Amino acid sequence: MKAIIKLISFIALALNLIPAFLVFQGIISPDQCKTLMFIGTVLWFITAPMWMNKKSEEASS
Repeated sequence: MKAIIKLISFIALALNLIPAFLVFQGIISPDQCKTLMFIGTVLWFITAPMWMNKKSEEASS
């Protein structure tokens, strides 16, 4: 479960980085970029606290 949440977090992070480069190259419009970055930001703030700064189960036992 934790691996899936991490994967979603990294996809969200990519949604914040990749659209900026696509706008710079003229592939997508600024409005599409804003929408993708908003979705990425929301996903990041929902999923990142679930796994960041958490001790692993092996360390606690």
